[in-house]
Amino acid sequence: MHRHHRETYYVVDEGRILEFEKGRSVARVPTAAEQQLAFRFSRFGKRKGVQLGEELRARLAAAMTAVGRGGDDPDSGPPGTPVPAGFTYLGQFVDHDLTLDRTQVGLGEPIPVEELLQGRSPALDLDSLYGMGPDHAGSARFYEPDGHLRTGTSLGVPFPPDFPPANTDQKGFDLARAGETAGGTRADQRAPLIPDPRNDENLAIGQLHLAFVRFHNRVVDRLAERGVPESRLFRSACDTVVKHYQWMLRTDFLPRVVDPEIVERVFTRGRRHFEVPGRGRPGDLPTMPIEFSVAAYRFGHSMVRTAYQWNSVFRTGGDGGAATLGLLFRFSGTAGNLSVGNPADPNGLSDLDDPNAGDNLRLPSNWIADFRRLFDFGEAGRDDLVVPADEFNVAKRVDTLLVDPLAALPTGTFDGRGRPAPPPVQRNLAFRNLTRADMVELATGPQLAAQMRIAPLTEDQILRGAGGAVLDGLSAEERELLVAHTPLWFYILREAEVNERHPGRLTGVGGTLVAEVFHRAMEGSRTSIVKHPGWRPSLPSHRRGAFTMTDLLLFAFEDDADLLNPLG
Repeated sequence: MHRHHRETYYVVDEGRILEFEKGRSVARVPTAAEQQLAFRFSRFGKRKGVQLGEELRARLAAAMTAVGRGGDDPDSGPPGTPVPAGFTYLGQFVDHDLTLDRTQVGLGEPIPVEELLQGRSPALDLDSLYGMGPDHAGSARFYEPDGHLRTGTSLGVPFPPDFPPANTDQKGFDLARAGETAGGTRADQRAPLIPDPRNDENLAIGQLHLAFVRFHNRVVDRLAERGVPESRLFRSACDTVVKHYQWMLRTDFLPRVVDPEIVERVFTRGRRHFEVPGRGRPGDLPTMPIEFSVAAYRFGHSMVRTAYQWNSVFRTGGDGGAATLGLLFRFSGTAGNLSVGNPADPNGLSDLDDPNAGDNLRLPSNWIADFRRLFDFGEAGRDDLVVPADEFNVAKRVDTLLVDPLAALPTGTFDGRGRPAPPPVQRNLAFRNLTRADMVELATGPQLAAQMRIAPLTEDQILRGAGGAVLDGLSAEERELLVAHTPLWFYILREAEVNERHPGRLTGVGGTLVAEVFHRAMEGSRTSIVKHPGWRPSLPSHRRGAFTMTDLLLFAFEDDADLLNPLG
């Protein structure tokens, strides 16, 4: 269900709905309709955990987002293997695929039961891209009449002057948007026409969603050229796109963020802990463990940087300077207003919290992404698409520190725009994550380590880590509580932080849970490389049998440097 301002979790075995709104948690009995429509969460932990009090959560969050402590350490793995920054936002894109309710239907709108059940399964099937398909009344607005996904046109702006790529409209380089005819507030008019508006809450994920739109459209064209009948074209394209997407996640994304040995074990020998085959009812649909959704898969928040070398305009030494994280929020439709703010305070939040602020309804052309700066095309043998090292973006290493801009989120990121301003602590992403765990009485890190029979972190590793959050300000009693009842999210980040073999990659509890949920989500998808283990990629790639994120982008952008980087 909606996961920002009001977050709702229907836990299948507990018969109640857990809600978090305005900093408060509520548990209630669901209505019959809610039970039928709810996204199915489950509880992986055999026992609920003891939670930290609000004051200690706030102190822990402050330590995790301390000004000047979040850093921009590029080391995200063993020497020589930094993770390209684009994978930070690919991880966010995948999160929205895993947790979105596919059945986005209006009140009273009929929907077949089989679609309802399939749509409510946490599966890696790109429902955040496709919705319910072009023939469904609730999703038709995402498509062109010929079945292609819609794109929008960016807005030419006068900065920098005499620079045509920025000064002119660029067709296909913005998400399709509602426009002035939609009425309502300016925020309503710039709303993206995509199934999940969270994919436009920052510019990086918005441009990445657009890349997947291009990927689908190119696959449609390729299959049409090869004679696939129109009646089967859309479904054939979806099958091709989803399987290549899953292959890329299993072979390219996961091994960069999880111990490769764990990934290989899970995908070759199967799951040991989560919805293990043979222990449930035959044909059971997958669920989403709240331990994954609320804690383990929030590791990507630690990978976010304070600023990026975004394109030829917004980079260090460029006309606009480096693209700060605040600007990536600003030039999005869901969290921002696609418009220049106060020059004296370009990262300010006051106008972003106003749904009628901002002049633009489309992305300015000078903010189109240069994907060469986000993904390493040298890995695909394309040295012609490699930028100088000081212009390339790598992710911050996963640890217990978040960059300090994440201590003050725009309210659009949690559906608070147009509402009374929340207390400052509720804008802090770390506090929000820790409070979600409190809301659902999440199992703690030590509990899950014991349940999974994984060697636990030591007291010293929890309290001191390896260059992450400094907890010296906690009292002796608070430190004792934190060691005994370590919040799962913090525990998993500490695991990655002290991981000596693969520094900055998930391991232990976090690595195992993430790899197993991905495996189950692929297994539970109607289109699945897990259920068809003999499948191999058929689209062009840099190496036979491979299909990486750079391969996907090269195909989506027609192997054309001017499309991957239209600002030159």
